[in-house]
Amino acid sequence: MILKESETIELKRSTGLLKQALISISAILNKHGYGELYFGVENNGQIIGQQVTENTLRQISQKISEGIEPKIYPLIEKIILGGKSCIRVKFEGKERPYFAFGIAYIRVADEDRKLSPNELRRFILESNIYSRRWDTELTDLPVNYLDLEAFNEF
Repeated sequence: MILKESETIELKRSTGLLKQALISISAILNKHGYGELYFGVENNGQIIGQQVTENTLRQISQKISEGIEPKIYPLIEKIILGGKSCIRVKFEGKERPYFAFGIAYIRVADEDRKLSPNELRRFILESNIYSRRWDTELTDLPVNYLDLEAFNEF
């Protein structure tokens, strides 16, 4: 498997770069709403591996919970790449904007950029315009579940 940084994929050599990783997660979520992050892989895609324990995975989960708002619940797992232990964090979220340590970021190519106050204001306004409301959601129920009397009264 060859990995390359992109707008939805972030590579970190180790969990020692966890703070920067959280910034990347929030930036990717703000731009695309989903992404993946790998620990144990250099920026150039070289797989170097990383020591992975249950405690390591738990610490990543705790730091994500503490550092990113609104909360997300990523899949954090040990994987083997090129015969070496690495960590994959798969994440998604629809409650934009996301903040890392109280600051909003946006992904541009493979970089994370702070949103200016004006960009953040526009971002929030656009998010609210297109936010999903329960009454705009499609249902999976067949039409025969419709209460015609209630429908006609409405």
